[in-house]
Amino acid sequence: MDTFAAYSHAIASVALFALIVLALSPLSALRKGAQGLAPGAEPVADYADPAYRLHRAFQNGSDTLGIFVAVTAAAILAGASPVWVNWLASLVLVSRIVMLVVHLRGIGQPHSGPRSFAYVAGWLCMVLLALSAVVAAF
Repeated sequence: MDTFAAYSHAIASVALFALIVLALSPLSALRKGAQGLAPGAEPVADYADPAYRLHRAFQNGSDTLGIFVAVTAAAILAGASPVWVNWLASLVLVSRIVMLVVHLRGIGQPHSGPRSFAYVAGWLCMVLLALSAVVAAF
């Protein structure tokens, strides 16, 4: 598919993001099961609890994955600059990995800490991907 070759980093970033979320699902389920929680149950909201942090990391990834796929696909299909699309999609992936590490290690506070900064960085990149799609479409 030569049409999409220029967007290889963006496509790989989407796939890697999806793999991260897919990996978090059974890890979260196993950790919650070890606490005796029923399938689908949520741990008590306590950031000191590793099971809760893993559950939230999975939920955050699941919540964001669809938006990331949508804005990246829109930018690619609209023909936005491959350089920008690749950079922005790669930065979203990096911000997600940083968020994951911060989440799982319990670094900082639940609000306004390193996790929030990583989230905002990824969010901003997704906004720019969406805007690049709109600009390229017209």
